[in-house]
Amino acid sequence: MKTRWISTPYIVWMIIFTVVPLLLILFFSLTVQTDDGIVITLENFKRLAEPIYLKVLGRSILLAFVSTVICLVLGYPMAMILASTGVKRKNALIFLFVAPMWMNFLLRTYAWLTLLEKNGIINSILSFFGIEPLNLLYNNMAVLLGMVYNFLPFMVLPIYSVLSKVDKSVIEAAQDLGANNVKVFTKVTFPLSLPGVASGITMVFMPAVTTFVVPRLLGGAQFTLVGNLIERQFVLVGDWNFGSALSMVMIVLILISMGIMSRHDADYVGGGLF
Repeated sequence: MKTRWISTPYIVWMIIFTVVPLLLILFFSLTVQTDDGIVITLENFKRLAEPIYLKVLGRSILLAFVSTVICLVLGYPMAMILASTGVKRKNALIFLFVAPMWMNFLLRTYAWLTLLEKNGIINSILSFFGIEPLNLLYNNMAVLLGMVYNFLPFMVLPIYSVLSKVDKSVIEAAQDLGANNVKVFTKVTFPLSLPGVASGITMVFMPAVTTFVVPRLLGGAQFTLVGNLIERQFVLVGDWNFGSALSMVMIVLILISMGIMSRHDADYVGGGLF
């Protein structure tokens, strides 16, 4: 009984700030305002089938997928280094890795503008060596760079958390049985780290597919992802119904990705290590 009373504020908070907003988004996505009043319809979702919106959605998913893969490729070795470093060096490396996250997300993204713009630091260095300035801003590569920079810690930390708890005797046992470093990694280390990998993929893909600050600043006004499209519907166009339909689609995609990752974890736990 006491436990229920303790959880009451949390339940009330979740209902007010999570359940109610989701229900409002669902309501707006299934309705349109006409001269005869509010009408329930699927017209907002039908608009998503238009080529221009499918292109934006496809580009958003592709860039989020690529940025997630890059974060995994870069983050896994970093997590292994952190998990195998001495305590003092480990704490220092973790501090250096996490410190940029204390800065505001918008400011971190603005910092890349000073590096990538035509008269920025990188092009100034290239000009010093007689190299023509490069077009580093307002393209896919700039957006990917911003995504990877901002979301990489969300890949590294979950994997590091799992790797740091791996029983070293299991690795030593594999080595004693004649397994080389490649075998140890593929048969022991990587399978044991899969829960962290799954968490990292989820934590990177979800914000990457819905981000709007990074593409707006580093991609330019002409570069639109689904996060920018949703923002414009609510802030500029005032079409809350279509914006809500877009939001519902993204919620479904995120829930599907989370479900796939959760099922993968369940299969891994049920199937065992080998």
